[in-house]
Amino acid sequence: MSRLLPLLSWLAFPIYVWQGIGVRLRTRRLLPAGGPVTHSLPGQGTAVRLLVLGDSSAASVGITRTDRGIAALLAGMLARDTGRPVTWRAAGFNSATATQLRDVVVPNLAHDDWTHIVVSVGTNDAKNFHTVYRFKRDFGGLLYALRAKFPAARIVWSPVIDMTTVPALPPLLARILEIRAQAINAMGTRLCHERGAVPASRLPVEDPTLGFSTDGFHASEAGYRAWAEHLLPLIELPAVEALASASVAEDDRQ
Repeated sequence: MSRLLPLLSWLAFPIYVWQGIGVRLRTRRLLPAGGPVTHSLPGQGTAVRLLVLGDSSAASVGITRTDRGIAALLAGMLARDTGRPVTWRAAGFNSATATQLRDVVVPNLAHDDWTHIVVSVGTNDAKNFHTVYRFKRDFGGLLYALRAKFPAARIVWSPVIDMTTVPALPPLLARILEIRAQAINAMGTRLCHERGAVPASRLPVEDPTLGFSTDGFHASEAGYRAWAEHLLPLIELPAVEALASASVAEDDRQ
């Protein structure tokens, strides 16, 4: 039955269009946050190099400053807990889908030696009613492209949150999009396991009034902090172990 739900959701497409237009008309479109998109934090030992790639959330839309966004917060937590230097970059773009990240963004990224990559994509694919087959092709290609360009990086994918918790969405529209999001997440998790990436669990939304920005769609400062704390365990311990092994190997060569 779970496989049928995405197909059955197409029957609700007229409702999606009607309510979706209403949401767009009454929701103010927010711009990416101001501030740096790359920065380095001091520390001792081998550096952690963190790339956060994705949609408007990776661009810190919903808040005013990038230093309070997901990339900067994760970097600060890593530097605090490991004592290592951390360099971070946020490559996020409003309304970006897996296709656009694969075809436009990744080819234009410099060949920097990122040790860790967090990918935030899927929300716009679900919101735009992309089929599961299309997401398989596009997100699967994105994972291949990242692995080919940054073969040593640990890639972590953050899936789509529960759309029924998004304040900007009317209940019926939220339920329709949640069906699409669940299908996207199931395929994304499968592709991560197949193609050398790590799927995170869904970010739990405990208090939507606190976790979302003024537009009711993007994260607030509290939301981004909760998100960073949610992803940190998938990055922190593996980062320490991998970099420690790299340091030992370097010492052996010397």
